[in-house]
Amino acid sequence: QVQLVESGGGLVQAGGSLRLSCAASGRTVSRYAMGWFRQVPGKEREFLVGISWNGVRTNMTDSVKGRFGVSRDSAKSTVYLQMNSLKPEDTAIYYCTAKPGLLTIGSWVHWGQGTQVTVSS
Repeated sequence: QVQLVESGGGLVQAGGSLRLSCAASGRTVSRYAMGWFRQVPGKEREFLVGISWNGVRTNMTDSVKGRFGVSRDSAKSTVYLQMNSLKPEDTAIYYCTAKPGLLTIGSWVHWGQGTQVTVSS
């Protein structure tokens, strides 16, 4: 069983920054690809970024390129989402996710409970 716990959400002014953390626990989680999605009420969950189990490979949706970054600390089984130049439209619930194996193959299997990010104008 893999458990994911997000933290770091909150209220920030437009143009500001936040860093979200996702602490993973469970067997062989160090071999899992991890990622971040976000969801606005009434809309589908949106993929943001993924990172391979060793941190070497990442993929990111175009809408956040240049503003968001992802990294992971394997020793801490933690993945981070650094969000800069935040905009009101970034307001959403942000979810951490994980899956075994390769970053680009398979569906995301495990999900955290989500953390709210609110960007004020």
